[in-house]
Amino acid sequence: MSGVMKRMGMIFRAKANKALDRAEDPRETLDYSYQKQLELLQKVRRGVADVATSRKRLELQLNQLQGQSAKLEDQGRKALALGREDLAREALSRRAALQQQVSDLEVQHQTLQGEEEKLTLAAQRLQAKVDAFRTKKETIKATYTAAQAQTRIAESFSGISEEMSDVGLAIQRAEDKTAQLQARAGAIDELLASGALDDQSGLAKDDIQAELDRLSGGTDVELELQRMKAELAGGPSAQQQAIEGGAQGAPQQNQQQSHPRFDKQ
Repeated sequence: MSGVMKRMGMIFRAKANKALDRAEDPRETLDYSYQKQLELLQKVRRGVADVATSRKRLELQLNQLQGQSAKLEDQGRKALALGREDLAREALSRRAALQQQVSDLEVQHQTLQGEEEKLTLAAQRLQAKVDAFRTKKETIKATYTAAQAQTRIAESFSGISEEMSDVGLAIQRAEDKTAQLQARAGAIDELLASGALDDQSGLAKDDIQAELDRLSGGTDVELELQRMKAELAGGPSAQQQAIEGGAQGAPQQNQQQSHPRFDKQ
């Protein structure tokens, strides 16, 4: 059971690592690291400022104590000049206590000054590292962006990118549908031409019927044209004369047929 759990944990960590690697953007990681370095540099600079402030405060205290020590020394000299040895001794005793404080503050001042120098040097070194990292970061980001653009262009040209694959599939489907419609239209034209498919509308005619209709229409037009010419001329048309002539010849022929001749033998 423990082996199964270890294996499941390993698989989960592997998948999580792969998902994180896919979601990670190196440019964002570099920017985040640079931001953290800037924060660290800011802390170091703040530390330098704090140490410098403490050193400056000690210097002010030293100046104040040294001023008091000088004043006590002057007071002791004046008291001794006036014959007040006791006052002179008291002034010198106080001056000795102040001198001890001055010595202690000078030691602290030297210590703070050394710390300030170390922190200043560390801040300068860190600043140089941050500047170098910023230059390298921008170079890596530019290289990564260029490589990413080149990869997308190459994928677009090769047609393996997701966008171009979708476009290629759409073009292929359009070409297939167009070819299918063209083939269907050509097949229907061939079937209509061969007569395999009848025209349900009744408007389609074959070549012979179309020619007969054309000749019939032309004859009707000619007859109508001759009739109109005859009306304009004021006389019967040739067709009417032919009809009348045929009507007069018919009785004569009938009369001859009604009286047959008998030839003598």
